[in-house]
Amino acid sequence: MCRWLTFRGDPTFLEELLFVPEYSLIHQSLRARQGATTTNGDGFGVGWYGEREEPGLFREVLPAWNDSNLRALAHQIRSHLFFAHVRASTGTETMRANCHPFVVGRWMFMHNGQIGQYEKLRRIIDNALPDELYVHRQGTTDSEAVFLHLLANGVEVDPQGAMEATISRIEEIAEVTGLDSPFRMTTAFSDGQRLYAARYSSDPNPPSLYYRQDDIGTLVVSEPFGADEEGWQPVGPNTFLLCDPDGNVRVQPLKV
Repeated sequence: MCRWLTFRGDPTFLEELLFVPEYSLIHQSLRARQGATTTNGDGFGVGWYGEREEPGLFREVLPAWNDSNLRALAHQIRSHLFFAHVRASTGTETMRANCHPFVVGRWMFMHNGQIGQYEKLRRIIDNALPDELYVHRQGTTDSEAVFLHLLANGVEVDPQGAMEATISRIEEIAEVTGLDSPFRMTTAFSDGQRLYAARYSSDPNPPSLYYRQDDIGTLVVSEPFGADEEGWQPVGPNTFLLCDPDGNVRVQPLKV
């Protein structure tokens, strides 16, 4: 499993959230406390929105704690909305195209979790994508497949409905093939204005997810940054979160 964070608020240097906190995302890449794996060293990525509509993107296969370029970029880049992700592979290759976030046009997406027995479902899931979106398939992960299905299901018009339709489609494919391994995930995605996140599992064990609001903005994370969880709100299972351009957060059930 992976660890990630996303931030929306006042323009902030990436290093302030990636490196500075006591239990930062870079610290979690070595010693995660709430993930299925302690070490998340199978690559990393950061994506950020700046003056252009499309987000910037930097991904690498080195461990996040061992990449001087990441530290240098995080020291210089300031953004009102950015994603960061440290990867622990669930079976697919460690290569740049499999590192998060993923970007298509102005949409950015990242994910933690897995589709159970994905290796047996991958061909069917990929074949269910329309040709105009399959051409954007660069890697081999279930995460990227979820993103492309989200786009196919109308995320531009109804983000929560698109997420619900994507979950239902993947669950239907697993059921038809007779597989019963759980589908577990947390995910974040954005169009550069609004921030969305979801926490879902087909069994009682969804990956952890929290959010916090303070004077500079809203953070959504896999794990809290501090030694305790004070100030962090857990996102409930099978829940969808929206943070609008004014910083208002709404959390509501997923209808799946």
